[in-house]
Amino acid sequence: MIGSELTSTRSPRVTAARRLIKRAFRDRDGRFLAEGPQACREAAREPGVLIDLYVTTEAAQRHSDIVDSAKAAGAEIIWASGEVVSSLAGTITPQGMVGVCVKPERSLAAVVELAPKLVVLLAHARDPGNIGTVIRCADAAGADAVIVSDASVDPFNPKAVRASAGSVFHLPIVVGPTVDAAVGALRSVGMQILAADGAGDRDLDQLADEGALGADCVWIFGNEAWGLPDDTRALADNVVRVPIYGAAESLNLATAAAVCLYASARAHR
Repeated sequence: MIGSELTSTRSPRVTAARRLIKRAFRDRDGRFLAEGPQACREAAREPGVLIDLYVTTEAAQRHSDIVDSAKAAGAEIIWASGEVVSSLAGTITPQGMVGVCVKPERSLAAVVELAPKLVVLLAHARDPGNIGTVIRCADAAGADAVIVSDASVDPFNPKAVRASAGSVFHLPIVVGPTVDAAVGALRSVGMQILAADGAGDRDLDQLADEGALGADCVWIFGNEAWGLPDDTRALADNVVRVPIYGAAESLNLATAAAVCLYASARAHR
């Protein structure tokens, strides 16, 4: 049953939700926004993750399964006007649905205890769209966790969440450790450290042919504009380049991550 519609973008409730667009409020409140049917569907799969679902009547009719799942998971359904939903969304043409979700707390120690086989470490990544896409790639490749370094953009930024297409709800994401700390903790349990860099001295195909990708590994991916600094490269067992067979100068961060992660995933299987 559809209740009364929330129409004021200035209501205290909407104002509080809209503040989650900013990292300081996400960190303070332990909440973040998930925009669109795909993200909200994934958020509603487990009780306690989705707190509020702002949805227009049109979107509810198109995606009644998501509304039903959200109710079953204990979320409050907030019937809202298109203007209210748009005020919470980061896209020009929002899809009529935004969720307020609990920000998961994952620790580096907890990831180490998983005895992971494949981990992504984002070092100084600054583009939220790229971070979200790499999280999606990691999820698709069966990675055990994603670690986002202290100098990187928040992976729970609305743009990053949207780019992840729901994958932020599928695997542990650790936010905030230094690159040194993450590498040290994962190397202590026997994982090899591979750094992806266009100027790497090892070729991805060579490593695959040698069987080196079959070991448990951490892939480090760096900043979109300037790659990996020398001190981060020095932490790696191998600095690996993706071979370019055509005339392209390079691959962007997310594409390179997909190639490297699938190479490791195939070797593990």
